[in-house]
Amino acid sequence: MVTLMLCFFVALFNPDESDPTQLQQMISAFNAIGMGASSGGNTIAPGKSADLGNTIMSLPSLDRGRSLGTSVKRAMSLFEPEIKSNKIKVTHDERGIIISLASDIFFAPASALINYEESRDILMRLGSLLNSEELSGRRFRIEGHTDGSDTDADVWPSNWELSAARSIAVLHYLADIGVDENRFQVAGFAATMPVSRDDTAEGRMNNRRVDIVILDDAHL
Repeated sequence: MVTLMLCFFVALFNPDESDPTQLQQMISAFNAIGMGASSGGNTIAPGKSADLGNTIMSLPSLDRGRSLGTSVKRAMSLFEPEIKSNKIKVTHDERGIIISLASDIFFAPASALINYEESRDILMRLGSLLNSEELSGRRFRIEGHTDGSDTDADVWPSNWELSAARSIAVLHYLADIGVDENRFQVAGFAATMPVSRDDTAEGRMNNRRVDIVILDDAHL
């Protein structure tokens, strides 16, 4: 393994870009290894990267990544009954953690008024998760989604308005129970981001949802 790694880095090395003194030190070090020197050869002087002062495992971004992993497990445990009954789905992708709320449970058909009797307890638990210590400093995005069915034009000109209104309704509720609204982004995607086929009743039901995204640092 050591020999393979040595060959790999030698293949990457371009002597034309090296300082002659450092090149000579490298040659001397290899010669010493070939002679079986137990004390090792000469080393190259520390370069500019040594001033960074951080090892890979101590980078703050990795700590934050680990906190997201902890939050996924907590969300799975917190919403276990709703996950089993398909009211909530918890997934993770490059954006961060996605908590999908089935809109048919939280909203009446073609409405942006939250069904408080059905959803109050769930939204309270969601608020406690977003306010938890491991998510301190994180930002969130609420994304509304609909199926491709036409809306009642007298109520909603299109699914764009309906999906955005549902996102805003969830935002207001979470803000009312103490989650800082300045940590949120809000979006309405209408039927442009389906997760299932839209030509079946079950597929349309899956597509009608509100996603709470706990954002990864790269997607703030």
